[in-house]
Amino acid sequence: MTTAKTIARRLLEAEAVKLRPENPFTWASGLRSPIYCDNRVLLSYPTIRCEVLDGFVELAKRFENVEGVAGVATAGIPHGALLADRLGLPFIYVRSSAKEHGRRNQIEGRLENGKRYLVVEDLISTGGSSLKAIEALRAAGGKVAGAVAIFTYEFPAAARAFEQSEVLLATMSGYGALLEVAVDQGHISSEAATTLAAWRQDPRTWSETFTRSGS
Repeated sequence: MTTAKTIARRLLEAEAVKLRPENPFTWASGLRSPIYCDNRVLLSYPTIRCEVLDGFVELAKRFENVEGVAGVATAGIPHGALLADRLGLPFIYVRSSAKEHGRRNQIEGRLENGKRYLVVEDLISTGGSSLKAIEALRAAGGKVAGAVAIFTYEFPAAARAFEQSEVLLATMSGYGALLEVAVDQGHISSEAATTLAAWRQDPRTWSETFTRSGS
């Protein structure tokens, strides 16, 4: 089994991912989504946590001259810290915005100008939080070697956003592999997988269509 499918299987085993095409979740934006992903759950399973860390180490090998690791708050912090420890590299993390008290830091830890940081996130949806963190790192004088994550929804818009920001992104697993494993293991039917695949291509239209149908 490929790494992508192995990680997808782990996500399903730990119930970090839930699939509900017939009764979608509602995101903070109001959009309806047939999938919910919370990779924080993986931290509670030592064996899976180690597998994920091994996966991050392998992804890190794809990037040249990595001199530090930067976790994206909050879910990217523990995975980033574990990776930095394994690689023997400095670790920092980036908040979504600067604190409103104290030193008003957005970046915690000691960022060194000109050093190349590997950005660690747990999940890539639109890519907004990761790219915002990358922008903050660059503004503070750091350089970005690339970005890594456990899982991506594989939204076409997210891929374009990383390309436009000139950031190489590598993930352990993605939406396509998850659907394959979910069908193979009987979590969903082939018909449900078709519905889920349509959502990935255009989440907003899928959500609006589901809402109009009165489901």
